[in-house]
Amino acid sequence: METTFELAYALDTFYFLICGALVMWMAAGFAMLEAGLVRAKNTTEILTKNVALYAIACTMYMICGYSIMYGGGEFTSFLSGITGDGATGVAEDPATYAPSADFFFQVVFVATAMSIVSGAVAERMKLWAFLAFTVVMTGFIYPMEGSWTWGGEDVFGMYSLGDLGFLDFAGSGIVHMAGAAAALSGVLFLGARKGKYSKDGRVNAIPGCNLPLATLGTFILWMGWFGFNGGSVLATASVESANSVAVVFMNTNAAAAGGLIAALLIARALFGKADLTMALNGALAGLVAITAEPSTPTPLQATLFGAIGGSLVVLSIIALDKLKLDDPVGAISVHGVVGLLGLLLVPVTNSEAAFSGQIVGALTIFGWTFIASSIVWVILKYTMGIRISEEEEYEGADVAECGLEAYPYFTSTK
Repeated sequence: METTFELAYALDTFYFLICGALVMWMAAGFAMLEAGLVRAKNTTEILTKNVALYAIACTMYMICGYSIMYGGGEFTSFLSGITGDGATGVAEDPATYAPSADFFFQVVFVATAMSIVSGAVAERMKLWAFLAFTVVMTGFIYPMEGSWTWGGEDVFGMYSLGDLGFLDFAGSGIVHMAGAAAALSGVLFLGARKGKYSKDGRVNAIPGCNLPLATLGTFILWMGWFGFNGGSVLATASVESANSVAVVFMNTNAAAAGGLIAALLIARALFGKADLTMALNGALAGLVAITAEPSTPTPLQATLFGAIGGSLVVLSIIALDKLKLDDPVGAISVHGVVGLLGLLLVPVTNSEAAFSGQIVGALTIFGWTFIASSIVWVILKYTMGIRISEEEEYEGADVAECGLEAYPYFTSTK
C-alpha cells in the first residue's frame, strides 16, 4: 500500500512538473506572437519585456505572491513549507504531489497573466514603467484575486465565491480575464499609438513585421495550453484522473480548432479575405473559451464553444477599434472578452456551477484587477511616466529603450 502511494505521488509530481514546463513554454509563445505583430522597430523592446516579466513574476511570486494566494496571507507559511513533504499549499488538498511542484506550476500561471498585458501596451510604453507594474501585478494584484478563487478565501471577508457556485477549472477568468483587465486599464491610460486613428474616425491598420513568427508563437501557445489545462487536473496516477487528463487534452485541441475555423470564416465574410491574424487570434480565443471547463464538455461541445469564442474575438477586435482602444495584438479581446465567455459557458456542461456565481466571480476578478491596476498606472504616470515621447515612438522603442535593433540590416538607414 505504501509503495503504491509513493508511486502515485512520484507520478503526479512528475506530471505536474512536465505540465508546468509546457506552460513555461507559453512564455516563448507570447514573445514570438507579440514580436511578430508589432513593427520591426519595436521588436527588441517587446522581447525584453517578455523575458524580463517572466523572471520578475517568478521572483515576486516566490517572495510574497504564493503565500498571499494560498497561505492566507501568512508570509512564513510558504517559506517554511515549500520544501516539506505531504502538503500541496492548500490545507484541504490531499498530499498527492510535492509542494515545490505546486509552486512551480502556479508561478508559470502568474507569468502568463502578465504576458497578456505586454502585448496590449506594446509600441508606446516605457520599458521600466512596465517592469515596475509587473512587480505589483505578480506580487500582489494577481495573488489577491487568486486567493479569493483558487485559494478559497472570502472576498475581503464579505462573501465566498465557492459558496456562490463559481468554478474556473484552469483560469479563463482567474488568469486570462485578470490579465486583460490590467491590460485594458493600461491602454486607457496610455492612449493609442500615433497614427492608429484618424481625426475623421478612420482606423488605420498598422501591420506586424513578421507573420511567420506570429504563427509560430500561436502554435507554441497551442501546445503549451495542453499543460495549462491538462495540468489543472492536478493528478494522473489513477484511472479516473488519467481519463480526465485525456478528455481535457482532447477538448482543448478541439476548441482551438473550432475557434480558428470560425474566426477565419467570419473574417472572410467581413473582409473578403482570409485574415491570418484573425485566424491566429481565433485559435487562441478557442483555447481561452474552453479553459474555464475543459473536462465536462463533449468534443463537439468543445468545438462549438471554441467556435463561439473565435467568432466573438473578431467582432470584439473590430468593436474596440471603433472605441479607439488600441490593442496591437488583440489581447484584451482574446483574453478578456472571451475569458468572460468561458466563465459563462461553464454551467452549460457542469451542473455544479451557477450562472449567478460565474457572473459575481467575473465581476470580482475584473473589478479588483482593473481598479488596483488603475491605481498603479496613475502612480507610475505621475512619477516616472508610462509613455515614451513622440520622437522615441517614431524612431522605435528598440533604439530608445534598449539601444539595439532586432533587424539591423533591414531597418538601418546607414
